[in-house]
Amino acid sequence: MCGIFAYLNFNVSRERSYILQLLFNGLRRLEYRGYDSAGISIDFSHEASTVPLVFRQEGNIETLVKSVYKEVGATNLNLEESFSTHAGIAHTRWATHGEPAPRNSHPQTSDLKNEFLVVHNGVITNYEVLKETLVRHGFTFESETDTEVIPKLAKFIFDNANEEGDKSMTFSQVVLEVMRHLEGAYALVFKSRHYPNELIACKRGSPLLLGVKELTEQTNNGTSFNDVKYLSSNGQPKEFFFSSDASALVEHTKKVLVVEDGEVVHLKDGGASIFKFNHIKGKRGGTFTRLPSIERALSVLEMEVEQINKGKYEHYMQKEIHEQPESLTTSMRGRLLRGGSCKVKSVLLGGLKDHLKTIRRSRRIVFIGCGTSYNAALASRPILEELTGIPVTMEIASDLLDRQGPIYREDTAIFVSQSGETADTLLALEYALENGALCVGITNTVGSAIARNTHCGVHVNAGCEIGVASTKAYTSQIVVMVMLALAIGGDTLSSQARREAIIDGLFELPSKVKEVLKLDEEMRDLARLLIAEQSLLVFGRGYNHATALEGALKVKEVSLMHSEGMLAGEMKHGPLALVDETLPIVVIAPRDTCFSKQQSVIQQLHARKGRLIVMCTKGDAASVCVGGSCRVIEVPQVEDCLQPVINIVPLQLLAYHLTVLRGYNVDQPRNLAKSVTTQ
Repeated sequence: MCGIFAYLNFNVSRERSYILQLLFNGLRRLEYRGYDSAGISIDFSHEASTVPLVFRQEGNIETLVKSVYKEVGATNLNLEESFSTHAGIAHTRWATHGEPAPRNSHPQTSDLKNEFLVVHNGVITNYEVLKETLVRHGFTFESETDTEVIPKLAKFIFDNANEEGDKSMTFSQVVLEVMRHLEGAYALVFKSRHYPNELIACKRGSPLLLGVKELTEQTNNGTSFNDVKYLSSNGQPKEFFFSSDASALVEHTKKVLVVEDGEVVHLKDGGASIFKFNHIKGKRGGTFTRLPSIERALSVLEMEVEQINKGKYEHYMQKEIHEQPESLTTSMRGRLLRGGSCKVKSVLLGGLKDHLKTIRRSRRIVFIGCGTSYNAALASRPILEELTGIPVTMEIASDLLDRQGPIYREDTAIFVSQSGETADTLLALEYALENGALCVGITNTVGSAIARNTHCGVHVNAGCEIGVASTKAYTSQIVVMVMLALAIGGDTLSSQARREAIIDGLFELPSKVKEVLKLDEEMRDLARLLIAEQSLLVFGRGYNHATALEGALKVKEVSLMHSEGMLAGEMKHGPLALVDETLPIVVIAPRDTCFSKQQSVIQQLHARKGRLIVMCTKGDAASVCVGGSCRVIEVPQVEDCLQPVINIVPLQLLAYHLTVLRGYNVDQPRNLAKSVTTQ
């Protein structure tokens, strides 16, 4: 979704050209989140009275870069001018209110003099009421965005205070009053000509990080540091960064603060003051009580710059598909016990060990997620039911909220999200917490909202995923949920052989995925055959119903080809009408308990002259294509509950090659965002 990046240097000389490039590079690191316009704001000069410069453009970041340098050249602005202290803000926008256009891009401004500027991630739900009020007080609006009310509200509050003789109103007091009027989810960064060389950030529901770098921090050798020193106004040269995502910070610093909901972070005079405001409901829709400035510990990012670079690959999606043997290994590291001093093969999930007894007593387990995360949970449901004996239900987060579906105190609700910030899933989490369920989080992002607000959970450990279309996070989610099933299921004698076979299969899985990745060229050839097609059907059954859904999702979201994943058992209940000799159909038919049924499906499709692509276990090509011709994709066999990890890889490769051959941007699919932080 939208991306925020901001930079403030203190007591360290930086040229305007350096500041511009740093802001542009910050935006480039956030491109993968999805966007359709971008903008930045920097200072015209050191004088507080001058109007800050604002540049906004529809299109990609390079379009913005060209327009900025063109305008700078036309005004003879000195790029070599140095600033010992300077506050700059930048933003990539994904349109929600108003079409992609410069007037709707961020930063949004309070007036022609840019007295207050704001970049915003999220949605303000009461903006229409605020807009009507501001219009009555003489404000005019230029955009269709919900964001524009925020800087205008800040100016209204500031002007009123000055008219009443209160010229001592601080920047944080202005922002506090603004927050008091806002409803919805947001992360905000404010810049103002009235408070030069200051930045303020606040959030409620959308992710935001503060990165801190002292220019002397290399003496700490990256192993230890003093939080108070880093955040205090001690006169030391510092650089501060605000970002929606750690990927834009890691090349500058690994020292970060995860901004919590209701917090305001005020950067001034080389220090960071943090205020916590508690929201009190029931008083005119809500008010805030201000608490004293608080101390917060900085965290160290567990991320390397190499993780956000493409390396030898052309695209992030390609890189992440081929990283899956390593990401799966990392997801399992330290969690699977076999051999050595361990006499019994077992699973240890530290984040769950104190809650396993409660989960085992649950009346049911409810998986809740969206998109790819939902599909990963669906792939894991059968083994969880088999090993635990507990009924498992599936809920799409938005639908659960729309229906206000029943969630009970005796339930265990498992929230699956790659980013840990998915808006619908977070709202469903609030709903489940209100209803007293035990809430478990499965995310790939340490410190995310879901990780912080659930009772317990498991980190996926798939590593940083940049491509919008999830690949390695999906397969690691499945592996983590299989380990979850093993942990909850205990060690009953009746399932011991099955459990040990699955654990053996998990150890072998990375090498099996390496084997599947050798199908890369074969999938490229298949993509060439399908490049001009308009539709694709994918049939799966049992464990591979999820594979059909996820494979079709990958094809549609990146290659822009219509594709549908279907439960093969439903074929005769409508989808069979679509079958003819021109429509390509993928049938997933590994040698598992559904193999004979899938053979029947293949024969029925042959009878209707279906154009078949069959994915089967190695050695089964002759048996699956009896009765007609078809193209075969052979994959290695693993334990049935792990087969979805193997089977999705060829479909990921197919989606990737289809997209590249069709000339689309595989890492930034049309209209889509990596982290869906709005409903």
